[in-house]
Amino acid sequence: MTDHIKGIAASNGIAIGHAFLLEQPDLNIQKGTVSDVEEESTRFREALDKAKRELETIREKTLVQQGEENAEIFSAHILVLEDPELIDAVESKIKDDGVNASFALQEVSSMYIQMFEDMDNAYMRERAADIRDVSQRVLLHLAGVENTSFAAIDEEVIIISHDLTPSDTVQLDRQYTLGFVTNIGGRTSHSAIMARSLEIPAVVGTRKITSVVQNGDLLIVDGANGEVFINPDESTLNTYRERQQKLAEEKAKQKKLVGEPSVTADGECVELAANIGTPDDMRGVLENGAEGIGLYRTEFLYMGRDSFPGEEEQFEAYRTVVERMNGAPVVIRTLDIGGDKNLPYLDLPEELNPFLGFRALRLCLEKTDMFRTQLRALLRASHYGNLKIMFPMVATLEEFRAAKGLVEEEKKRLTDEGFSFDSQVSVGIMVEIPSTAVAAASFAKEVDFFSIGTNDLVQYTLAADRMSERVSHLYQPYHPAVLQLIKNVIDASHAEGKWTGMCGEMAGEETALPILLGMGLDEFSMSASSILPARSLMRTLSGNDARALVERALVCGTADEVKELVHAEIK
Repeated sequence: MTDHIKGIAASNGIAIGHAFLLEQPDLNIQKGTVSDVEEESTRFREALDKAKRELETIREKTLVQQGEENAEIFSAHILVLEDPELIDAVESKIKDDGVNASFALQEVSSMYIQMFEDMDNAYMRERAADIRDVSQRVLLHLAGVENTSFAAIDEEVIIISHDLTPSDTVQLDRQYTLGFVTNIGGRTSHSAIMARSLEIPAVVGTRKITSVVQNGDLLIVDGANGEVFINPDESTLNTYRERQQKLAEEKAKQKKLVGEPSVTADGECVELAANIGTPDDMRGVLENGAEGIGLYRTEFLYMGRDSFPGEEEQFEAYRTVVERMNGAPVVIRTLDIGGDKNLPYLDLPEELNPFLGFRALRLCLEKTDMFRTQLRALLRASHYGNLKIMFPMVATLEEFRAAKGLVEEEKKRLTDEGFSFDSQVSVGIMVEIPSTAVAAASFAKEVDFFSIGTNDLVQYTLAADRMSERVSHLYQPYHPAVLQLIKNVIDASHAEGKWTGMCGEMAGEETALPILLGMGLDEFSMSASSILPARSLMRTLSGNDARALVERALVCGTADEVKELVHAEIK
């Protein structure tokens, strides 16, 4: 019988190939005493410098090959290397305890890793991998050991490892890496994010893959379903080869839809847009034929640095995207920091519930100097194309009015200063708080558009932290209550002659497309790689059938009933 292991689906696709166990160097660090603590401290600093230079090289390589969003991972790693608390703690151990640098670093980094792993938040737990990656790099330099494990790969393989650090993942050679499987990790781990960016099938969090797989074993990795088959029988192998071939054929077929309109089987048009983080993401947007940018996450401009970006830097970033879209709409979200995203130079308070706390628009309305700088850059960029401004995390009409008031004030200042901008620039909001969805009729009278952020709307509606493994079963985008809120927002916007988009993960999901189409969603914004599959599916759907489907879905009692209903309809 074929051995079969379940893990977490990290990156779609099917890989069939032989296993390559990635062995990490065993440094066997022992506690030792040193006679010259100053010399040992200098040795530690030199190892830090070497590691920093390596990371800067990796960051530049990643920027060229994968874009700024993935490169920012290594900016964050460099910040760890520069963290005075970590450096001072290691040097104190060296000088006060007279111990060797390797032991001191391992003790300090282990303390930080344990602290992060003990946090009741999956995202923060996975940040322990960043510290482990950085400290391992410095330890290798202290030991004079070169990590050459990737250099040994010269044929097509499926990589098996306890974990893959971001540094490991960026070194993966697409020529030889068919896929990878790890013991630990989750969908929000950096290795999973980068695997999706590289379009490498991946399964993480199997817990035991390294103990049951041997070098050379034949494997099937099903990245969509989180399954790994070890030394499969001929029947299983043939089944997955056929599925792999169908996926390749479907992908080739979808490529022909670049530049084609997004239209249903009965002729109804919708807009399929892309979510981006930086101007470097535009390559994927254009290659996949997006009809607009439904979400430009501006916080990446603020991350991986030690001070706020200035007006000119922001203006150039926004203008670049707007010009490249050549008149197509570009919805740019104002700074959305807080929750699981922080800035080292922004002294945010520690909060028991940061997702419900001082973040996003709430922060911007208090730090108005920072906010005004961004609004000025956005307004100036609006002169160069179809730019729309969107405020995140809006809970009350008063918040929207206050933010819109700042926009109007900066318009007047820019006019006085002689700058050109779109005086009629659209200003809308993300709908991610249930109060806003319920009161959508009131908001619709004043906003120019809505964009539904389902990632937060779902977790707030069902009180289920989307990063928590223990309540992940309660994070249900297809719960009837969530669907009713979405429909209420769409209906409210249409009643006032406005439009509604969706920029959460749900917008690109196969199960969601028929429902959202039936509700009358105007714009679907998703990752660039999801656009062609969505366009392909949309061409098989009927608008009239989708509307009838919604009526049945809204009277379902559970999310599972909704999904079963949709899957039966699609088939």
